[in-house]
Amino acid sequence: MLNTLKHLKSQSNQADLRRFQRGIERECLRITPAGKLAATTHPIELGKTLTHPHITTDYAEMLLEFITPVATDIQVTLDQLTDIHSYTYRYMGEELMWPLSMPCFVGDATDIHIARYGDSHSGHMKNLYRQGLTYRYGGGMQIIAGVHFNFSIPQAMWEALAAQDGETLTADYISARYFGLIRNYKRLCWMIPYLFGASPAICQSFLEHTDGAMELKKLGKGTVYREFGTALRMSDLGYTNKEQADLQITYNSLNDYVTRLRRAITTPSQRFAQIGVKEVNADGTPDYRQLNANILQIENEFYSPIRPKRVTLNGETPTQALERGGVEYIEVRALDVNPFSPIGITEGQIRMLDMLLLHCLLSDSPELNWDEQQATERNFNKVVLDGRDPRLSLNDRGYDRAIADWLEEIFADLQSIAKFLDGEQGQSYQETVAEHYQMVLNPELTLSGQMLRILRDEDLDNSYFGLRLAKQYRQELQQPLRYFSEDEFSSWRDASIAEQQAREDADSGTSFDDYLKTYFEKARCTAAECGSS
Repeated sequence: MLNTLKHLKSQSNQADLRRFQRGIERECLRITPAGKLAATTHPIELGKTLTHPHITTDYAEMLLEFITPVATDIQVTLDQLTDIHSYTYRYMGEELMWPLSMPCFVGDATDIHIARYGDSHSGHMKNLYRQGLTYRYGGGMQIIAGVHFNFSIPQAMWEALAAQDGETLTADYISARYFGLIRNYKRLCWMIPYLFGASPAICQSFLEHTDGAMELKKLGKGTVYREFGTALRMSDLGYTNKEQADLQITYNSLNDYVTRLRRAITTPSQRFAQIGVKEVNADGTPDYRQLNANILQIENEFYSPIRPKRVTLNGETPTQALERGGVEYIEVRALDVNPFSPIGITEGQIRMLDMLLLHCLLSDSPELNWDEQQATERNFNKVVLDGRDPRLSLNDRGYDRAIADWLEEIFADLQSIAKFLDGEQGQSYQETVAEHYQMVLNPELTLSGQMLRILRDEDLDNSYFGLRLAKQYRQELQQPLRYFSEDEFSSWRDASIAEQQAREDADSGTSFDDYLKTYFEKARCTAAECGSS
């Protein structure tokens, strides 16, 4: 890695080398002032969730999802995300945005309303996919929130790396290097819950909506927590899918990844077949329960803490897009919502992610077989459950290693990367490393440590803590727009309404059954077979 950094420092176009492209996807629940799930539909004043580029919903109707456009400046991304929050609050009445990953009080499962996307075939399919998830994994999983970080390497850096490797810069070269990044991320992604896990405690009501079980302690009237836990969202209590363990999807090549993922959406599951796919009501109308009875209904159902991505063309599946043009960017999916930020993520977190992902790209990355990959996942799960335990050890290439010792080594490398990213003038990345290194020295300074300390010291329930922050952030977000204009938000709203109507009009003469049949016929073929270009 150090030789590669030296090579990059010798390039004349330093500013271009650091022009990472980033985007944020932040999820959060709409809740009532009493701290319960909002029962209202998505505000029409914000536009249509099926077609709006920046304000939509995830699995549940009350689970907002905010998406920033691609930008190369961290402050621009933060301003964009802040504006989306501020604008959304104008049309939420008295409702609040829940600032934690794990949900507020959850009563009956019927309180969790599946997201609605209108009457077009594509909208019906999105709703039905979520209904299938509910039958497969339960409704509780549908209302867990996270933050996704989209990241791509600038063209100038690809050119410099290819020259150092003696390679011609092609889509295949870029994809291979991105898959090397992903393998190293798998090796080190336990750092994400260690530093940024923020769900060490949950509302006890959530236990009624999960099959997971573990040793937990009780706090206050209705809170349970794990003594050294960091991110229970990522544990068996939260967003997991045991069915996918048998897929053995690895990250050693784009072709292998795509082949195995495509196999998963075409291979029937005995367990999911018991749910049924389509029943017929007494009046003869169809009643779908899920899109199909395969291991994965569609590719999006595959859960991983990181994904290789390419923007899809109309009618393409994610794997077909990857086959057509190779990896365009990667999506980091292991981040809890940061409760100490009104928008769920901070500048320091983004800088740390920049450095960690660059470390993963520039370090040697041998292939990772299935057994080795499972060892990395066990490391991740150990940190999720007990990451702040100073006695914790992880598996490093077959040997037990103290987590503190491993972190020391990684942070030494990050310091070198920080100096490169800061260049001759800046200090921001080096200051970020120094700040987060304090979390290595004292695990209680991590987000999970800070959160649990507040709950204990003030004898607070998780629900009260979240509600207090939600009210505080609502006030803070009552501010003028920083980056976007009023006209832009109005334009996105109007365009989303018009586009959804156009889709519904276009679908009025065709059947949903035929739409699904055509979709899955195309999904089974490769990009070349389907004629993608």
